[in-house]
Amino acid sequence: MSTLTIIFLVLVIGLAGAFLAYRYSRSLAAKDGAQLHSRPIYHASYVACWAMIPALLALMVWLVVSPIVIASDVRGSFPEGILAETSLTEDLAYGIVESLGSGLRVLPADERETITDATPVAELRELLNQRGVPIASASADWMVPLAIQLNGMQIFSRWAMTAVVVLLALGGAFWGYRNIAPRLRARNGVERVVTGALIAASSIAIMTTVGIVFSMLFETIDFFSRISPMEFFFGTEWNPRFSGAGSEGSAGSFGFIPLLAGTLYIGFVAMLIAVPIGLFAAIYMAEYADSRTRSVVKPLLEVLAGIPTIVYGFFALVTVGPFLRDLSAQISGLVTGDYTSFIQAQSVLTAGLVMAIMLIPFVSSLSDDIITSVPRSLRDGSLGLGATRSETIKRVILPAALPGIVSALLLTASRAIGETMIVVLAAGVAANLTINPFDAMTTITVKIVAQLTGDLEFNSPQTLVAFALGMTLFVITLCLNIYALYIVRKYKEQYE
Repeated sequence: MSTLTIIFLVLVIGLAGAFLAYRYSRSLAAKDGAQLHSRPIYHASYVACWAMIPALLALMVWLVVSPIVIASDVRGSFPEGILAETSLTEDLAYGIVESLGSGLRVLPADERETITDATPVAELRELLNQRGVPIASASADWMVPLAIQLNGMQIFSRWAMTAVVVLLALGGAFWGYRNIAPRLRARNGVERVVTGALIAASSIAIMTTVGIVFSMLFETIDFFSRISPMEFFFGTEWNPRFSGAGSEGSAGSFGFIPLLAGTLYIGFVAMLIAVPIGLFAAIYMAEYADSRTRSVVKPLLEVLAGIPTIVYGFFALVTVGPFLRDLSAQISGLVTGDYTSFIQAQSVLTAGLVMAIMLIPFVSSLSDDIITSVPRSLRDGSLGLGATRSETIKRVILPAALPGIVSALLLTASRAIGETMIVVLAAGVAANLTINPFDAMTTITVKIVAQLTGDLEFNSPQTLVAFALGMTLFVITLCLNIYALYIVRKYKEQYE
């Protein structure tokens, strides 16, 4: 029985128990004028919780633990020394056994009964190939008994799980129904369950963050055990390639400075363009535009936020980059007579300009919502005292909206720092260290993708450096968040 079918059965049992509990609770209320502590709907929810929660928790635990136990038992049954005689690793051998076991379940019952421990793997492979199930050529005869064992254990585990979960659901529904009484504090129990569910939901973000940190932390520690942190954080050359087997320093150069400089430089150029335009657009829409203009302009701006970043990258590669290159060639020709472009098609300026176009909707939309949330009484008070509209905006509205605007700019900066596709196509992948905005540079995220592209094993500095880059970028973003929180708390004002 599939997992979805088991969940469906548990839900049906819970709903049936809730329906019976609701009817029984109403009958208690009507009988001799008994006064219930909780309403019938709480009694129904009480029985449903007892029917579903223990059963679903048992199902979740079984689905996690059962594969581990089965895999451990099958791996322990591997013939001694068999892996040493072949080029297979234990994980690969178990994967082949698992594929054979999955193939056995595809075969019809009559054909499956003919498969025994003595069946040659070639015969089993031929049967499975006829059913469209590919089997690795490295499979061997000793894997067939293990595949039969694995298949049997999985089938037994599935049926045992179904029986245990269904019995728990029925037992929980019976227990909850049996406890229904006029003075049962069903509402208190249901509210505790709801509180626990809310706490679990709110903990998902925390646990996700912890999982992200630890998933990068251990690989980062492994990387720094191979490469000196001083070389990484203060190096000015990025060339993580083997220079030759067995040669000194074959791991290459892992200088982080060019990547950090490119990330900050491109982000700074993008913010330098996007923030004034987006903020002025927000002020216009919030304070000057009429409702008809606002209803047209704001959706048009927000359309830009829905465009995939790869489209912006193509726009930079095909249009903006060649335009800046040709424009610089024309300017150079008019000034010096030499029509040599001084702006590369892939440059910091190209990436920053196109990224700014992408960021404008974030700045304008968020800032507009923040400015319009400033109380109307502040505007009326300022105008009543004789201030002009522009003075009201500069001295009253913007200071009041400053904490929210800072948060919007932080969100925009985080988006700029984490952008990848625009940088790949508009700024290139060369890790240059330069202050010339007309030259090509690259960012941290681009190199993370580059180091994790292809068929890789996580046992070399060239691959592990991606985790070090990701961890460093995480720390940088965290510091930005902490600083922005400090700014928000410092300038935050309370309005009645």
